[in-house]
Amino acid sequence: MRKKIILGIILGIGILAITSLSLAELERKKKEDLYREVELFSDALAIIQSDFVSEVNSKDLIYGALKGMLASLDPHSQFLDPETYNDLKADTEGKFGGLGIEITIKDGLLTVVTPIEDTPAWRVGIKANDRIVKIDNELSRDMTLTEAVRKLRGKPGEPVNLTILRESEKKILEFKIVRDIIRIKDIKDARILQNGIGYIRLTEFREGTPQQFDAAIEKLKKEGMDALILDLRNNPGGLLDVAVKIAERFIEKDRLIVSTQGRKGGQNLKFFSRLERPILDLPLVVLINAGSASGSEIVAAALQDYKRAIILGERSFGKGSVQTVIPLSDGSALRLTTSKYFTPQGKEIHEKGVIPDILVEEGRIELAEEKLPEKIDEIFQTLKKEEKKPLEEIPADYRSDNQLMRAMDILKALKIYRK
Repeated sequence: MRKKIILGIILGIGILAITSLSLAELERKKKEDLYREVELFSDALAIIQSDFVSEVNSKDLIYGALKGMLASLDPHSQFLDPETYNDLKADTEGKFGGLGIEITIKDGLLTVVTPIEDTPAWRVGIKANDRIVKIDNELSRDMTLTEAVRKLRGKPGEPVNLTILRESEKKILEFKIVRDIIRIKDIKDARILQNGIGYIRLTEFREGTPQQFDAAIEKLKKEGMDALILDLRNNPGGLLDVAVKIAERFIEKDRLIVSTQGRKGGQNLKFFSRLERPILDLPLVVLINAGSASGSEIVAAALQDYKRAIILGERSFGKGSVQTVIPLSDGSALRLTTSKYFTPQGKEIHEKGVIPDILVEEGRIELAEEKLPEKIDEIFQTLKKEEKKPLEEIPADYRSDNQLMRAMDILKALKIYRK
């Protein structure tokens, strides 16, 4: 018996040694292939420098190669030269000159993720999933994201012409948009709509968002809020940790909110709710649409997986990947996709989006003019009888917003059911 055990151990060690040798050999072959390919690149670089019709700066050649290399990976990875990297760092201030649109490359085309509310792009009618065909009559097909952003930005007051393909309407549209200073406001609106139903419109996830959100919640509670509509439509995302903090406001402590998975162990992360006293008894509807991306998808998906909220609207954009900015020695940087987001139930967000519990397409409700009583006395008698706010005090955007109306109906029904 003892001999058999020793023999088994020897065989095991032998198999392990053979496996280790095989892995080492495979790793050595990979390195040799890489060296040969780098040598190929070096040869091409030398030929261009010696034989090209004009003298070329070697840094320009290297930068061009890096841009092409990163662009070949996926639409979200890119090489940032020092100027572009500095522009990216400046964006964190939340104020810059431009049109007010979040863009990406989707299906090989420059695509609008969402227009930012109350910006030039929003006001002229740019929509999520619009394809930008031309910028100032220059075709965008071969542009990188970096080049497109540079062309879209400029001095406030200067116009830029966009040719847009709107596939949903099968139309080519022309827009002339005047650039402006873009100031990003996280909480766009916070108020009671009617019958104790609160409404918060969250437009982006930035460093100060959790504090602003808590202040908005406290304000609405004091005004008698007993149900909430969280509007994440056209919210392009922002900071991952901030999205987690917003989600944990409504989820029990120590629950998984989102996980990331990449090739390296260090990229496989899990984010849990840490709030001691979350809001668990407030009926909640979350509004999303095709302009809801990244951080807003994380919040909606977590609340949906835990059945903490009813998700209403249209399928979200499907931008569920993590980009890490890695600085390089000369002041440039790589913006590299390093992992993807997964919901608490393990569903992938990237290119799939969040499917609403209740699908309601965007639309406007045309309101008929209300006929007022002929006598002044009748008006006052009517107002005295009404316990709720008179209709003219309810904002028109609430009554004409199809998705918001459906959300209101759901919360009214939930409140009746709970009673």
